[in-house]
Amino acid sequence: MNHQLDVRLLDAIGAEFYRQFKDAGINKILTIEASGIAIACMAARYFDVPVVFAKKAKSKNLDGDVYTSVVHSYTYGRDYNITLAQKFLGPEDRVLIVDDFLAVGKAMSGLLDVCQQAGAQVGGIGIAIEKGFQSGGAALRAAGYRLSSLAIVDAMNEETGEITFRPQED
Repeated sequence: MNHQLDVRLLDAIGAEFYRQFKDAGINKILTIEASGIAIACMAARYFDVPVVFAKKAKSKNLDGDVYTSVVHSYTYGRDYNITLAQKFLGPEDRVLIVDDFLAVGKAMSGLLDVCQQAGAQVGGIGIAIEKGFQSGGAALRAAGYRLSSLAIVDAMNEETGEITFRPQED
Protein backbone atom coordinates (compact mmCIF):
# COMPACT_ATOMS: atom_id res chain seq x y z
CA MET A 1 0.00 0.00 0.00
CA ASN A 2 2.98 2.24 -0.56
CA HIS A 3 3.48 4.02 -3.89
CA GLN A 4 1.23 1.68 -5.88
CA LEU A 5 -2.39 0.73 -5.38
CA ASP A 6 -3.85 -2.68 -6.17
CA VAL A 7 -7.41 -1.63 -7.00
CA ARG A 8 -8.77 -5.18 -6.94
CA LEU A 9 -7.32 -5.72 -3.46
CA LEU A 10 -8.68 -2.38 -2.28
CA ASP A 11 -12.09 -3.27 -3.68
CA ALA A 12 -12.03 -6.59 -1.80
CA ILE A 13 -11.07 -4.74 1.40
CA GLY A 14 -13.98 -2.34 0.91
CA ALA A 15 -16.38 -5.23 0.30
CA GLU A 16 -15.17 -7.05 3.42
CA PHE A 17 -15.56 -3.97 5.61
CA TYR A 18 -19.09 -3.60 4.25
CA ARG A 19 -19.83 -7.26 4.99
CA GLN A 20 -18.65 -6.85 8.56
CA PHE A 21 -20.20 -3.46 9.34
CA LYS A 22 -23.26 -3.25 7.05
CA ASP A 23 -25.64 -3.45 10.02
CA ALA A 24 -23.83 -0.77 12.08
CA GLY A 25 -25.83 2.20 10.75
CA ILE A 26 -22.79 3.78 9.09
CA ASN A 27 -23.48 7.07 7.28
CA LYS A 28 -19.87 8.27 6.81
CA ILE A 29 -16.45 6.72 6.35
CA LEU A 30 -13.65 8.55 8.18
CA THR A 31 -9.91 8.26 7.65
CA ILE A 32 -6.72 10.27 7.77
CA GLU A 33 -4.76 11.43 4.76
CA ALA A 34 -3.15 10.06 2.72
CA SER A 35 -2.88 6.29 2.71
CA GLY A 36 -6.29 5.65 4.26
CA ILE A 37 -8.18 7.51 1.54
CA ALA A 38 -8.08 4.75 -1.08
CA ILE A 39 -9.43 2.17 1.38
CA ALA A 40 -12.08 4.62 2.58
CA CYS A 41 -13.25 5.32 -0.97
CA MET A 42 -13.61 1.64 -1.81
CA ALA A 43 -15.53 0.97 1.41
CA ALA A 44 -17.75 3.99 0.78
CA ARG A 45 -18.79 2.55 -2.59
CA TYR A 46 -20.36 -0.40 -0.80
CA PHE A 47 -21.96 1.64 1.98
CA ASP A 48 -23.04 4.34 -0.50
CA VAL A 49 -21.93 7.06 1.92
CA PRO A 50 -19.45 9.95 1.77
CA VAL A 51 -15.80 9.78 2.80
CA VAL A 52 -14.40 12.44 5.10
CA PHE A 53 -10.74 12.63 5.96
CA ALA A 54 -8.62 14.51 8.44
CA LYS A 55 -5.80 16.51 6.92
CA LYS A 56 -2.30 16.43 8.35
CA ALA A 57 -1.79 20.12 7.71
CA LYS A 58 -4.27 22.97 7.74
CA SER A 59 -4.54 24.19 4.18
CA LYS A 60 -5.46 27.70 3.04
CA ASN A 61 -8.66 26.47 1.41
CA LEU A 62 -9.99 25.00 4.68
CA ASP A 63 -12.50 27.61 5.77
CA GLY A 64 -14.59 27.84 8.91
CA ASP A 65 -14.28 26.02 12.19
CA VAL A 66 -12.26 22.83 12.44
CA TYR A 67 -11.75 19.97 14.82
CA THR A 68 -8.09 19.40 15.64
CA SER A 69 -6.06 16.76 17.41
CA VAL A 70 -2.37 16.09 17.87
CA VAL A 71 -1.11 12.80 16.44
CA HIS A 72 2.31 11.25 16.95
CA SER A 73 3.53 9.48 13.84
CA TYR A 74 5.25 6.22 14.75
CA THR A 75 6.54 5.96 11.17
CA TYR A 76 8.06 9.45 11.01
CA GLY A 77 8.82 9.96 14.70
CA ARG A 78 7.13 13.36 15.02
CA ASP A 79 3.92 15.03 16.13
CA TYR A 80 1.54 16.75 13.77
CA ASN A 81 -1.89 18.35 14.00
CA ILE A 82 -4.78 16.79 12.13
CA THR A 83 -7.74 18.95 11.14
CA LEU A 84 -11.23 18.27 9.88
CA ALA A 85 -13.75 20.97 8.96
CA GLN A 86 -16.65 20.87 11.38
CA LYS A 87 -19.18 21.09 8.56
CA PHE A 88 -18.28 17.53 7.50
CA LEU A 89 -18.80 15.70 10.81
CA GLY A 90 -21.38 16.16 13.53
CA PRO A 91 -23.59 14.50 16.14
CA GLU A 92 -25.89 13.07 13.46
CA ASP A 93 -23.05 10.93 12.11
CA ARG A 94 -22.21 7.29 12.77
CA VAL A 95 -18.82 6.59 11.27
CA LEU A 96 -16.69 3.68 10.22
CA ILE A 97 -13.08 4.68 10.72
CA VAL A 98 -10.70 2.96 8.29
CA ASP A 99 -6.95 2.97 7.81
CA ASP A 100 -4.26 0.90 6.16
CA PHE A 101 -2.07 0.08 9.18
CA LEU A 102 -2.53 0.04 12.94
CA ALA A 103 0.57 -0.03 15.14
CA VAL A 104 0.44 1.77 18.48
CA GLY A 105 -2.80 3.56 17.58
CA LYS A 106 -1.81 7.22 17.71
CA ALA A 107 -3.49 8.14 14.41
CA MET A 108 -6.60 6.25 15.52
CA SER A 109 -6.57 8.11 18.84
CA GLY A 110 -6.55 11.38 16.93
CA LEU A 111 -9.48 10.32 14.76
CA LEU A 112 -11.41 9.12 17.81
CA ASP A 113 -10.72 12.48 19.46
CA VAL A 114 -12.11 14.28 16.40
CA CYS A 115 -15.24 12.07 16.56
CA GLN A 116 -15.67 12.90 20.24
CA GLN A 117 -15.32 16.63 19.54
CA ALA A 118 -17.96 16.33 16.81
CA GLY A 119 -20.30 14.26 18.93
CA ALA A 120 -20.21 11.59 16.21
CA GLN A 121 -20.67 7.93 17.11
CA VAL A 122 -18.10 5.35 16.08
CA GLY A 123 -19.86 2.34 14.57
CA GLY A 124 -16.61 0.48 14.00
CA ILE A 125 -12.96 0.57 13.04
CA GLY A 126 -11.63 -1.25 9.96
CA ILE A 127 -7.89 -1.82 9.56
CA ALA A 128 -6.24 -3.54 6.61
CA ILE A 129 -3.12 -4.67 8.50
CA GLU A 130 -2.63 -4.59 12.27
CA LYS A 131 0.78 -4.95 13.86
CA GLY A 132 -0.40 -7.27 16.62
CA PHE A 133 2.95 -7.15 18.40
CA GLN A 134 2.32 -3.46 19.12
CA SER A 135 -0.27 -2.06 21.52
CA GLY A 136 -2.82 -0.26 19.32
CA GLY A 137 -5.27 -3.06 18.58
CA ALA A 138 -5.34 -4.39 22.14
CA ALA A 139 -5.97 -0.90 23.52
CA LEU A 140 -8.86 -0.24 21.13
CA ARG A 141 -10.46 -3.60 21.88
CA ALA A 142 -10.03 -3.03 25.64
CA ALA A 143 -11.75 0.36 25.23
CA GLY A 144 -14.75 -1.44 23.74
CA TYR A 145 -14.42 -0.47 20.09
CA ARG A 146 -15.60 -2.88 17.43
CA LEU A 147 -12.30 -3.39 15.60
CA SER A 148 -11.80 -5.53 12.52
CA SER A 149 -8.27 -6.05 11.26
CA LEU A 150 -8.18 -8.05 8.05
CA ALA A 151 -4.65 -9.29 8.71
CA ILE A 152 -2.76 -9.24 12.00
CA VAL A 153 1.01 -9.56 11.97
CA ASP A 154 2.14 -11.18 15.22
CA ALA A 155 5.87 -11.09 14.55
CA MET A 156 8.43 -9.81 12.06
CA ASN A 157 11.97 -11.15 11.91
CA GLU A 158 14.24 -8.38 10.60
CA GLU A 159 17.10 -10.79 9.93
CA THR A 160 15.19 -13.36 7.86
CA GLY A 161 12.31 -11.18 6.67
CA GLU A 162 9.86 -13.79 7.97
CA ILE A 163 6.41 -12.50 8.91
CA THR A 164 4.11 -14.46 11.22
CA PHE A 165 0.39 -13.82 10.84
CA ARG A 166 -2.20 -14.45 13.54
CA PRO A 167 -4.64 -17.19 12.55
CA GLN A 168 -8.06 -15.82 11.54
CA GLU A 169 -10.96 -16.40 13.91
CA ASP A 170 -14.20 -17.64 12.39
